[in-house]
Amino acid sequence: MAFHEIRFPLRLSLTTRGGPERLTDVVSLTNGREARNRRFRFSRRRYDVGSALRSVADLYAVLEFFEARGGRLHGFRFRDPVDFSSARPGEAVGPLDQILGVGDGDTRRFALVKAYGDHAAIERRPVQKPVVGSVRVAVDGVEQLAGFAVDAATGMVTFENGHVPNEGAEIRAGFDFDVPVRFDTERIEIDLEAFRAGRIPSIPLIEVLP
Repeated sequence: MAFHEIRFPLRLSLTTRGGPERLTDVVSLTNGREARNRRFRFSRRRYDVGSALRSVADLYAVLEFFEARGGRLHGFRFRDPVDFSSARPGEAVGPLDQILGVGDGDTRRFALVKAYGDHAAIERRPVQKPVVGSVRVAVDGVEQLAGFAVDAATGMVTFENGHVPNEGAEIRAGFDFDVPVRFDTERIEIDLEAFRAGRIPSIPLIEVLP
């Protein structure tokens, strides 16, 4: 198996359903209380991009993409229609959106993450598939226009010699990103409903570790 650095076509995913999934064991105790254990360290996304009525050309594009990925064999990128940016919906990406860490004068590699939460708790989600050219980085509140590189396949920001953040310097970043997924079905079922038009009722996707 492999991961293909290619995105599921945006025009074919306008009717997406899905979102994050958690797995928690819940055990009822004899005293009426519960014991709960989190099985997933991070949420896992599931989607269904089954199409509305579309042209035969679009249906063929889905079929071709499915065949090129070997069905469930190879992973690929998918843009979550709601959660695809370090900023909140409707806001532009900025270099101060998310905190990646604090410099120690030696560490040069920082992983992209996105935080979700409120005053009670915060969850930090690793972001491994940033969109090429979208990442903006700041050190101690100052945007960096050079001196670093971003690996779009792993989400790692690496500072070059002479640009390693000083001890105590806060590293932040803003970015757009995709979700690494694979098909969660072995078949694509095309339903032709009109002349040169039809639909694929269900195209399930599931998030994977690339």
